[in-house]
Amino acid sequence: MRPFIRLSLAQPPSQRCSSECGGSSLIEVMLAVAVLGVTALGLIAGQLWTAREARAMSMREHAAWIADSVAEAMSATSGNEAALASWNSRAATLLPRGDASVVATGGVSAARVTWAASQNLPRANDVIDKPEPCGGVNAPVGFSCVALAFVK
Repeated sequence: MRPFIRLSLAQPPSQRCSSECGGSSLIEVMLAVAVLGVTALGLIAGQLWTAREARAMSMREHAAWIADSVAEAMSATSGNEAALASWNSRAATLLPRGDASVVATGGVSAARVTWAASQNLPRANDVIDKPEPCGGVNAPVGFSCVALAFVK
């Protein structure tokens, strides 16, 4: 027994649309290309943001590592300026305009590492939020900072 085959009596595709469908496919293609373009730009912007944040996180990680090393070197009984100079040169190598220093307030000292922020820097008069103090000292505009307190 043969399977039942249903034949359609509809018109062939070339005869379905006469003058009422003219040009709609071109508009649909243009709309699809526009949506695809906007989506691609959104994906690219997301990737750029992720790469920028990963770079900033890497710089903060290096700064925290340097601040920890400075705190350990200075809290030791043989802590001296040579160790600080060594870590300061390493900060200058790893970070853009990097600087490592020790700030003492009272009986507590803080190992402070500053570096130039690589994000879009505002002009001096356009700063809305001032940077938070870092180790008892305000960080300059356009700079990021990590401070680690320690006791000698």
